[in-house]
Amino acid sequence: MNSMWKAALLAGAAWSAVTSVASAQEKAPAGDNSVSVEQVVVTARRREENLKDVPVAVSAYSSAKLEQQGGTDITVLQQTTPNITVQTARGSNSTLISYIRGVGQQDPLWGYEPGVGLYVDDVYIYRPQGAVLDIFDIDHIEVLRGPQGTLYGRNTIGGAIKYVTRRLGDESGGKIRATYGSYNERDLLVQAQTPIDGTGLSIGATYALYKHDGYGKNLTTGADQYNKDVQAYRLSAEYKPTDTLFFRLAYDHVADDSNPRHGHRETLPTTGNYPILGVYDTQAGLGDKNHVMTKGVSLTGQWDATNHLTFKSITANRRGHTQTMIDFDGTPLPTLDVPATYDDRSFSQELQAVYSDEIVQGVFGLYYMNSQASGEFDTIAGNLGVSIADGGKVSTQSFAAFFDFSANLTDKFKVSLGGRATRDAKHANVFRFFYLGATPSPYQGGAQRPILQTRTNYSAATTFEKFTPRISASYELTPDLTGYVSFSEGFKSGGWDMRGDAFITPQTVNGYKPEVVKTYEAGLKGFALDRRVSFSSAVFLSKYTDQQVTTQVVVPSGIASSVDNAGSSTLYGAEFEASAKLSHSLSGNVSVGYIHAKYDTFNRFVPAGAPNPVNPSQTLATGQIVNVADLYGFQNTPKFTGNVSLTWRGDLAGGTLAITPMVSYRDKYQQFEQPLPALDQKAFTLVDLTAVWTAPGGKYKFVLTGKNLTDERYRTGGYNFGAPTYNNSVIGFYGPPRTVTGTVEVAF
Repeated sequence: MNSMWKAALLAGAAWSAVTSVASAQEKAPAGDNSVSVEQVVVTARRREENLKDVPVAVSAYSSAKLEQQGGTDITVLQQTTPNITVQTARGSNSTLISYIRGVGQQDPLWGYEPGVGLYVDDVYIYRPQGAVLDIFDIDHIEVLRGPQGTLYGRNTIGGAIKYVTRRLGDESGGKIRATYGSYNERDLLVQAQTPIDGTGLSIGATYALYKHDGYGKNLTTGADQYNKDVQAYRLSAEYKPTDTLFFRLAYDHVADDSNPRHGHRETLPTTGNYPILGVYDTQAGLGDKNHVMTKGVSLTGQWDATNHLTFKSITANRRGHTQTMIDFDGTPLPTLDVPATYDDRSFSQELQAVYSDEIVQGVFGLYYMNSQASGEFDTIAGNLGVSIADGGKVSTQSFAAFFDFSANLTDKFKVSLGGRATRDAKHANVFRFFYLGATPSPYQGGAQRPILQTRTNYSAATTFEKFTPRISASYELTPDLTGYVSFSEGFKSGGWDMRGDAFITPQTVNGYKPEVVKTYEAGLKGFALDRRVSFSSAVFLSKYTDQQVTTQVVVPSGIASSVDNAGSSTLYGAEFEASAKLSHSLSGNVSVGYIHAKYDTFNRFVPAGAPNPVNPSQTLATGQIVNVADLYGFQNTPKFTGNVSLTWRGDLAGGTLAITPMVSYRDKYQQFEQPLPALDQKAFTLVDLTAVWTAPGGKYKFVLTGKNLTDERYRTGGYNFGAPTYNNSVIGFYGPPRTVTGTVEVAF
C-alpha cells in the first residue's frame, strides 16, 4: 500500500509540476506556436511517425537534448528514461549492462545473450563488450520498452535501444570539439564530411579520444583505478545515384585501453591486515593490463520502388576482442584472481520491405545471423592451491521472419498485427580444468603443466524455435490525444553455462531452456494546454516464464555456477514522460517510472555443500532444487525511477545561452536475485547542471557540464564471495564522483 501511495504521489507531482507552471504562462496568446512543444518524430516502427501516433512505449532523445542533459555515453539514458538500467558492467570500463522493465542480462560472459537489443544504424550489436557507446556523430537515440521482436531482426525480449548516427548529407562541413575537466579529463572530437561534386557521393570521418585520470588508485601497483583511455573512429561513405537509390558504407573501430577495475572491498578480509579503503581504491595485486577492441563494417542499401514501397538491405560484419583481469579479493594475495580473454565475431543480413499509404503501413523482414563467441578465464584460487580454467565457444545460426502492419479502419481507429518466427541453431563446446598451483593456467600464459582434474568437457548442439505475436489497437480520442492497448510476446533462446562444473552440477551439460515474456500494455499519448505540454504514459503487465538466472555460490571444492530457468514471475508498473514549453525562454522535462517485480516461483538448484537458502544454518548433503521465490527479488530493477529538468534559454553576448539543471532519482535495488545487504544499493539522487552558449550561426559553442554535483557514492555492481576460502571477498563497483568539464566546439 505504501508503494502504491508513493507511485501515485510521484506521478501526481510530476504532472502537477509541468501543468501548473505551464498554466501560469497564460500571458502568451492561445495557439501561439512559439510557446508550444515541437512534434517528436521517431522511427520505432521502421518508418517515420509522430511519437503521439506510435502504440509503443518509446522515449526519443535528439543529439541536442542529450547535450543539454550532459550525456557523454549511453549510460545517461538510465537517468532520463523510466524503468531502465543502462550502466557499465562490474569490473569493466566499456561492457554494457542493460535492463528494461526488469528484463535484461548482467552476465557479460560469452554464450549469454542480452535481454535488451542494442542497435547502431539498425545493426544488432551481438556482444556487450565495448557497447557502452560514447555519444558522438549521433543524430538521435530511441528507447523502446517491452518486447519488439516483430520490428527487429534479433532478440528484443525486454526492449530495444536504437543508436542512430548522423547522415552525411550533401554539404561540406565539420567540427572540432575539445574538453577539459576534473581528474584531468581531456577529450577530443574531430569530424568532417564533404560531397564529391557531380558524383552523388559523400564521404565522412570522425575521430574521438576520451581520457581521464583515475578516480582512485591501486595502492599495490600505483596504477590509476577508474580511469578512461578510449579511442574511436568512424568512416562512412554515402552514394545517391538517383532520387530513389541510396547506399551507405560505414566502418567503426573502438579501442579501450583503460585500466581494469578491481573493485572495492566492502568487508574486512579473514587473512592479512588489509583495511577498507576509499570506494575507488584497491590493493589488488593481479596487474593492470586491459584491452577491449570492437570493430565492424556495414552496408545499407535502400530503394524507393514506388511512392508507397521501399526495400532495404542491411549487411554487417563485426568482431571483438577483450583481454582483461579482475582481482576479486582486492589484495596482493592470489586468493581470487581472474584473468580473462573473450573473442567474438558475427555476420548478419537483414532484408526489409516497408509499405505505407493512407490506409495500410508496415514492414516485412527477413533476418540471418551467423555468430561465434568464445573465451577463457582463470580462477586463481590461492587457498585451494589451484588455477581453474573455464573456456569454450558458442556458435549460433539464427533465422527469423517478422512483420508488423497497421491498418486505418476509420479516421480515428487503427489496428496493428505483427509476428515473428525465430529459429536459433546453437552449438557449444565447454571445458573446465583444474591445474595445480595458484598461478595462471597455460591458457592465460602460465607455465605449461598437466591438467590436475577435468571437471567439465563436453560438446552439445540444439535448435530453438518459437513464433511470437504482437497486436495493438489505437484510437484518436481528440486531435491531440491518442490511446492504445497492445499485447506482445518476446522470446530468447536457451544455451549452456560457460562456467558449469559437471562435477558439482552434473545437469549443466543439459543446458537451460528459452525464456518468454508476455506483455499487456495500455497507454495515452498526446498534447495538453494548447500544445504547450506533450506527454506519454503507459501501464503494463508482464508474465515472465522460464527466466534464465545465473547463480554462483561458494562450496568446499570451489565455486558452483548454475543457470536456472527460475520458473515464473509477474511484473507490472506505470510510466509517465512529459515535455513542456513553459514560456518563450523556459521549458521542462519530467519522467517517472514505477515497477513491481516479484517471482511467483523460483526453482533454484542448490549444490551439495552449499547452505540451504530456506534455512542458511543447514548445509545440504546432496544437491537439491529449492523454491526460493519468497526470498529472492529482481536485480537491477528499482521500484521507482524519476527525472526532472528545466532549461532556460536567453540571449547573451550576441549568442544564445541555455542552462539545464537536472535531478534524477533511483530507488533501492538489488545487485543479485539474492538480497545482499553488504552490496545492495540504497535509493540515491543525482544532481547535474549543463550550460551551453552558442554563437550566432552556430559556428562556436561553449559547454560547461557538472555531473553528480552532490558527490553521491552509489554502487553499480558487485560480487559476493564472502567465505574464508576466498578471504571474505565481497567487492563493489561504483558510479563516477562529482566532475566538472568545460568544452569548446568550433564548426566549419
